[in-house]
Amino acid sequence: MSVLTLGQVRIHAGSATQDQALQEATDILMSAGAVTPAYVDAMRQREETVSTYMGNGLAIPHGTNETKDAILASALSVVRYDGGVDWAGEPVTFVIGIAGRGDEHLEILSQIAILFSDDDDVAALNAAQTPEELFTLLSAVND
Repeated sequence: MSVLTLGQVRIHAGSATQDQALQEATDILMSAGAVTPAYVDAMRQREETVSTYMGNGLAIPHGTNETKDAILASALSVVRYDGGVDWAGEPVTFVIGIAGRGDEHLEILSQIAILFSDDDDVAALNAAQTPEELFTLLSAVND
């Protein structure tokens, strides 16, 4: 099963608050049939204990272990905010929401970490003009 489809990738010219970004991540994951509406609260709880800011303009919000029942299937949401998001004081461009069944989130996390650890890859992700281009660059997460 693909954890990422084109419909789960968005590019916004403007900015958003961290809370708006968490809500959008949840909305996309809900549309994909991956989570229940309660997942946004799970992501907020996670941020209260530990920030999901990863460096290189990336945040990867996901729920707490106690809220596994809000996850119906593994999926990703990818939103690029060209105006940026203030993520608890850190500048974020990419917000990648993760819903992982069982241990699948660890595999998904490692794929994303590898992609965002390479400066050339990050530059390409930032330069993508359309969701289609962005999706193509990220499609390795489905392998």
